[in-house]
Amino acid sequence: MRTVKLSAFFIVCACIVPLAGCGQELQDLKMRNAALNKRKADLESELGATKLGLAQLKRQLSDAKQRSGIDVDALEQKIAALEAHLEKRDELIARMREQCLGGVPLPVELSTMLEDFAKREEMVTYDASRGIVKFRSDLLFEKGSDTVAAAAAGAVRSLCVILNSKEGKEFDVIIAGHTDDIPILKPATRVKHPTNWHLSVHRAISVLNIMGTSNVDQKRMSVRGFGELRPIAENKPGKKGNPQNRRVEIYIVPQGM
Repeated sequence: MRTVKLSAFFIVCACIVPLAGCGQELQDLKMRNAALNKRKADLESELGATKLGLAQLKRQLSDAKQRSGIDVDALEQKIAALEAHLEKRDELIARMREQCLGGVPLPVELSTMLEDFAKREEMVTYDASRGIVKFRSDLLFEKGSDTVAAAAAGAVRSLCVILNSKEGKEFDVIIAGHTDDIPILKPATRVKHPTNWHLSVHRAISVLNIMGTSNVDQKRMSVRGFGELRPIAENKPGKKGNPQNRRVEIYIVPQGM
């Protein structure tokens, strides 16, 4: 499989255990994801309540410092303990979000199709152990643009053929846009993309539109935008960016996830 030096890429991640055409395994996976989502929702609810308690303790600490006879040290210890608890819960919720999206091997049939696809496409590499297909292109997006280059658009359309196959139709698609940390300064660009948040979402929508014109059912697709907040490589100092961070990630998940 050929690889080339490239400046931007988008990733197709699959949230699936091998199905081998078995409906029961798909149902089991949906149950697993439902349980993960419920646990995540419970943790997020607990996190919200803990944050409220932390805010109350901080107010009490502020009041205590104005008055005598109150154990300030005890309040500070409680606050420190709650902050440590919140940090651990934040990390756990972040891990569960990733588990819900996936990153495990694809079904055998679909994995084989993607391996063959990667062999045909110069811009594509495929990691069968993790179920990840990487589309790379120096011309994926120009800086500040949400227009997908023709070569990259062709690769997306080729992917859609697989997504519309009998094996691929078992899954929905989440399209997530990302940018580097270069701020949007050109007035003409800011009219369409006021911030990197907007640009990341608009890039995801551009990919969605290509997939829509390639007959991927719109009910199977959704978009997300993360702006510059989830880089995969270190940006250069002074908000100089990094081409690797200008990307769109496509997650393939069970229907209804």
